[in-house]
Amino acid sequence: MRRTDWAVRLAALLSAAEARPFEARHWNCASFALAAAEAVTGHKPSVRVLPCLAASADSTGFPRIAPAFVRPGDIVLAGDPPRLGVVVEAGRAVFVGTHGLTTAAITECSIAWRIG
Repeated sequence: MRRTDWAVRLAALLSAAEARPFEARHWNCASFALAAAEAVTGHKPSVRVLPCLAASADSTGFPRIAPAFVRPGDIVLAGDPPRLGVVVEAGRAVFVGTHGLTTAAITECSIAWRIG
């Protein structure tokens, strides 16, 4: 379930992360996706670290959906190498980059997860 104030909580996370650069151990795509899921649902998802990023994301229990059906607050997987991001509006997601958040089109995403 999504919190009633999920949009405000997600916006606060995005604002705080806007200029925060990638750090392999402390701020990466997985930690960003987990923080976003917590902002939306109010609960930190449990995750198992598995050999591939998609399998690790599946371990949270959120259902997979086609990227064409995402809504703001959902998690997406894009790129090569793969990276997790957060849908911010129709057709656009943000990802952790070397100098802060970067943007990509949903059409670049191969998998998505419905959050809440």
